[in-house]
Amino acid sequence: MARYTDAVCRLCRREGQKLFLKGDRCYKDKCAVDKRGYAPGQHGQSRSKSSEYGQQLREKQKAKRYYGLLESQFKNYYELAYRKKGQTGENLLSLCESRLDNTVYRLGFAMSRPEARQLVLHGHFTVNGRKVNIPSFQVKPGMVIALKESSKNLEKIKGNIEANSFRQPPKWLDYDRNAAVARVIAVPQKEDIDLPIEEHLIVELYSK
Repeated sequence: MARYTDAVCRLCRREGQKLFLKGDRCYKDKCAVDKRGYAPGQHGQSRSKSSEYGQQLREKQKAKRYYGLLESQFKNYYELAYRKKGQTGENLLSLCESRLDNTVYRLGFAMSRPEARQLVLHGHFTVNGRKVNIPSFQVKPGMVIALKESSKNLEKIKGNIEANSFRQPPKWLDYDRNAAVARVIAVPQKEDIDLPIEEHLIVELYSK
């Protein structure tokens, strides 16, 4: 499966803000955005103000990078969102938010979405009692996501759960931290997504 394999800190610098792609490193002084808060490349410090198209493109790129998606994947989500009832931009964010790897990250099992993707690929989670190792799997209301019993003693996952104990899961998830089990109780809404994404700019870009 194709995925981005270059230095992820460059992505944060290009967007001019933290995308939290490196886990706990993003919270330390080593964070590339804090050390070099300008776009990468030879002309990174001298780039002029973006055009309207440039702003729309940057918003799309930022959303893709938050969720770790390639262009074809993101475009497919947009087309699905367009065909659904409701506002296309909000539908798009809801589809991205409902991915299994994002859900695992939201529950605090991983320090970043890339790490959550890896944990899902390695088969550490079940959905409705069955192992699911597809990061893009769409969770829906009524589904139960659980950490496998054999994975509960893994030092990495235990450390992540402890480090993220202060984080509250979003309202669309009912999480039993002691049992490491969560139930999806609603479809993610725009107000439940704490990401600085102006989804209307993405819709404007794809509508051209």
